[in-house]
Amino acid sequence: QVQLVESGGGLVQAGGSLRLSCVASESTFGFDAMGWYRQAPGKRRELVVGFSSDGSTNYADSVKGRFTISRDNAKNTVYLQMNSLKPEDTAVYYCNAERRQPPYTYNYWGQGTQVTVSS
Repeated sequence: QVQLVESGGGLVQAGGSLRLSCVASESTFGFDAMGWYRQAPGKRRELVVGFSSDGSTNYADSVKGRFTISRDNAKNTVYLQMNSLKPEDTAVYYCNAERRQPPYTYNYWGQGTQVTVSS
C-alpha cells in the first residue's frame, strides 16, 4: 500500500514562504504523475501543481511564479516551495500520486498539511 506523508505546513504572514515535503513509501519513479492539491474551507479540492512521467509540469495560474515543485529521487520526496504567500493560499495541502494500469487509474493521497497565511 502506497503511503504519502506531508509535512511543512504552518502559519505564516503574507509575503512569507513555506516549503512542504511529501515522502513516498516507494520510489517516485514508480508513479505516472505526482503533484500537490489544496482545499480551502467550503471549496473544492484543486490542483496546485503536478508533473508527469513525460516531463511536463502544470501549475495553476494562481501560483505561477510563486510556487515551485521539485523532487529528490534518492529520498522519495517531492517538495513544494511556496513564496510570496497570500491569504488566499490558505488551505489544506495534499500530496497526490497517480499510477495508471489500464483500464484502471490509482490515486494515492497524503493526510494533508494545513497552511494558513495571515494578512
